Amino acid sequence: MTQSTTTRSESGRGSRSPTGVSFAARLAFDDIWHSFGPGAETLRGVSVTAEPGEVLCLLGPSGSGKTTLLRIAAGIETQTSGRVLLNDREIAGPAVFVPPEKRSIGLVFQDFALFPHYTILDNVRFGLTALSASEGKREAMTALSRVGLEHHARSFPHILSGGEQQRVALARALAPRPAVLLLDEPFSGLDSRLKDSVRAETLAILRQSRATAIIVTHDAEEAMRMGDRIALLRDGELVQVGRAEELYQRPANLFVAGFFSELNVFDGRADHGSVDTPLGRFAAPGFSSPEDVTVAVRPTAIEAHEYEKDGATEARVISRRFLGDAEILEAAVAGAEMPVRGRIRCGALSPGARDIWLSVRKSDVLVFERRAENA
Repeated sequence: MTQSTTTRSESGRGSRSPTGVSFAARLAFDDIWHSFGPGAETLRGVSVTAEPGEVLCLLGPSGSGKTTLLRIAAGIETQTSGRVLLNDREIAGPAVFVPPEKRSIGLVFQDFALFPHYTILDNVRFGLTALSASEGKREAMTALSRVGLEHHARSFPHILSGGEQQRVALARALAPRPAVLLLDEPFSGLDSRLKDSVRAETLAILRQSRATAIIVTHDAEEAMRMGDRIALLRDGELVQVGRAEELYQRPANLFVAGFFSELNVFDGRADHGSVDTPLGRFAAPGFSSPEDVTVAVRPTAIEAHEYEKDGATEARVISRRFLGDAEILEAAVAGAEMPVRGRIRCGALSPGARDIWLSVRKSDVLVFERRAENA
């Protein structure tokens, strides 16, 4: 169920119902390990908590264990070891397994999973088996109203746009008023032009429902837009957890930094709190004695000038790509094995500029211990 929360322009109408909120819960993963067999570990000691009412994004590349962790929370997959707790009550562990239908956890699948032969209303009330027909219909209509699609109650899925189908999937997951809502890559199938508005609308619905939400994504920008906090995974391990600005401004290592931004990377040797690079000397806090380091410079930190400037480095233009309000610049710099890439203000260089100078905003320079990066 991944594509669902369309823009008002797609639905054309439909105010959001403020009713039918959930009681948010704390969902905790405690030292979760998972394996499909010997030597096939998918999760390695993951411990992370989604606080009540929080939107937590599980971020990472393909194969990092994000979806497996989500499936363990939902009860679709069983961990090899470790515990899952809902409001400090164990729902999955060495001696406990609460069935999926009794966990008060909703799941929005990546592929919608809508029944094509059911009306939208019947799709939404499908899981409300504990209610009478009239109560189920009322709760389903409340959920549809919440996502602005009550006018499509008697329609069938095939007439809806992808974004509208995603909203139906979201309504179906919200109808039982779960304490926790899990969303697996919810925007991956949407047209790139719709993603911004769909993400904003989905977030508004989640806030209104008050359910704790965990969203799986491989898109760092999406995680920053949606998440109160982000948990970044790599090869089944939790690398860093925190707010978007924490992971961006204070990444734990080069992998984290590179996941949130393209980087120019240089090897250097730090000493007395500084390090020399082809782009100049930069501060290296915490490196007082000689040590091999990796220096990362974000393209947004690069500024280009046509005239020599104090502290700037001479360079030669290799290529420029116009992006509207900015240009992607590639330049050759003495001592750099690869071209230096910068995202510069459009108009900063004249069309024929060739020999230029580059300066660097020092706040976007990151220094990491090289041995840790190669581990």
